Amino acid sequence: MSYLNRYLAPFPPELWEEIDQAAAQAARDLLTGRRFLDVEGPFGVGLTAIELGSDDYCRQPKPDEAGAVVSRAIAVPMLRKSFGLSVRRIQGHLQMGQPLDITPVQDAAEAVARREEEFIYYGNLDFGLEGLLTARGRHEADMHDWRKVEQALDDVLQAVNKLDGSGFHGPYALALSPELYNNLFRRYEGTDMLQLEHLRRLCELGVYKAAIDAAVLVDPHVGRLMVGQDLMAGYSGNDGIHFQLFVSESMVLMLDEPEAVCVLKAPAA
Repeated sequence: MSYLNRYLAPFPPELWEEIDQAAAQAARDLLTGRRFLDVEGPFGVGLTAIELGSDDYCRQPKPDEAGAVVSRAIAVPMLRKSFGLSVRRIQGHLQMGQPLDITPVQDAAEAVARREEEFIYYGNLDFGLEGLLTARGRHEADMHDWRKVEQALDDVLQAVNKLDGSGFHGPYALALSPELYNNLFRRYEGTDMLQLEHLRRLCELGVYKAAIDAAVLVDPHVGRLMVGQDLMAGYSGNDGIHFQLFVSESMVLMLDEPEAVCVLKAPAA
């Protein structure tokens, strides 16, 4: 792991372990896509692109010309956030057992986790990447007023029927904007059952609060999350006041079956 420059930092292994644990826990609390998508890897930081499909002619050559065989590939973005830890606080922690404020580690890991979620759900046009909410070939269904207790289940059932009719029979995961997710903490009239509990029976892979502004039902056959470098911390140097560190990872969503997604769209105002 020389690219992380850890050998340059005057840190004992137990401090790196403390940093790694803080980063992993902070990121884990925000990541939703990894909970219902298949994850492959990590394959290493050298994974910069992944080829798609098989090689083929870009067009059929004429009888008197040479053919051009091409392949398609998608980039594997690297996500990175820098942070600093006080030189004095580190020394106080190591030499005198003083508590170490690991908030900068957590903040950096959360920033990387939020960006991973953005790539999974929305993709990135600059990289030519599609996400669950933007994939060409996805299904769409209308969403109505979820303030009505019965409406959430009716809308999700509509999405389930679309996927089921296309050959994707579940189990399903449901990702919701914070507002839609929070609306599910109401009970059906005359019962002790929350809407959220009811939807979890239908969506066996879970119902998740995600940083999106929509709702999306997903069959896991949609694709895989390919991880090059998993979330890790590295060392950049120090300025005499702070040790400069960073948190980074590389990953990309491989969309195999975009028809395994149904986006629930709110009607236009």
